[in-house]
Amino acid sequence: MNKTNHNPSNARGIGAKRVPVHFEFADPKATTVCIAGTFNHWQPEAKTLHSSGAGNWWKEMFLAPGTYEYCLVVDGKWIPDPLARESVPNPFGGRNSILRVATSPEAAHLADAENIPLKNDRFSESITGDHLIAEENLP
Repeated sequence: MNKTNHNPSNARGIGAKRVPVHFEFADPKATTVCIAGTFNHWQPEAKTLHSSGAGNWWKEMFLAPGTYEYCLVVDGKWIPDPLARESVPNPFGGRNSILRVATSPEAAHLADAENIPLKNDRFSESITGDHLIAEENLP
């Protein structure tokens, strides 16, 4: 965890509209699950997840748009979020999960759509949205 990075990169300044972000984690043996990252100065006690029973944990927070690094803290052990799409190495030999908060739910859906593999009947292989050019009546 990069404890010197207290501000998210690409985040807007004070007064930026905050966006709801939902975290989920499952571990039937966990007794305490917290989240720590650049959005809370790496203080896990500031963001304890709620148990919904049967080892399911959740937390909703409101964060300014930007890119954040974070880890889950499960019974005192720091781990990357197994549901995170991206992670980066941290200075302690572990990994930090990456969270990208879009300016709105619509922008988040558009960003997700750019990375969905698409299937084109004219080709046998999958292509990603950022490489797709749609043209009608190709020869």
